[in-house]
Amino acid sequence: MTAKSVCIYCGSRHGTASSYAADAKKLGTSIAQQGWRLVYGAGDVGLMGEVARAAQEAGGETFGVIPTHLLSREVGKTDLTRFVITETMHERKKVMLMNADAVVLMPGGAGSLDEFFEALTWRQLGLHAKPIVLLDTEGFWTPLKALLEHVVAQGFAEASLLDFLHSAESPEGVMDILARELT
Repeated sequence: MTAKSVCIYCGSRHGTASSYAADAKKLGTSIAQQGWRLVYGAGDVGLMGEVARAAQEAGGETFGVIPTHLLSREVGKTDLTRFVITETMHERKKVMLMNADAVVLMPGGAGSLDEFFEALTWRQLGLHAKPIVLLDTEGFWTPLKALLEHVVAQGFAEASLLDFLHSAESPEGVMDILARELT
């Protein structure tokens, strides 16, 4: 059986709460301990760096994908198991999603939301059937969940859109969902 790969979308900054970085470290460690590969944006800054370093320190495989124009800004982490450089952001997103069995959205900004919405849209269109999990550290994604419920309530998406999402308040909860969904 081939090991599973988990794509993490997260911030290239640490954010204001120390729990964001703590959860990134726990999640990276847990993915490695499960024997799964981390797929992420290949940065060595912010939550991206935290999740990758934790996975590496726990002996896990890491697959990073970064576009040329972000190599210096996100400090491309070249000591990964696999380091892929793309030409565009769109290509980065495609390579990340196609090399993963599941997606986890941790706290992050516009880039993380862009990645998440593309994965969610592709799921809605039937282009993949991968689980999508929100790591809702300290309720970070509560407004996003409310927005998606509003979109459904206003008739701009079927209620099934909400069924494509799982949510957990801790890395342990994320791992429980992934263990269930990836078997």
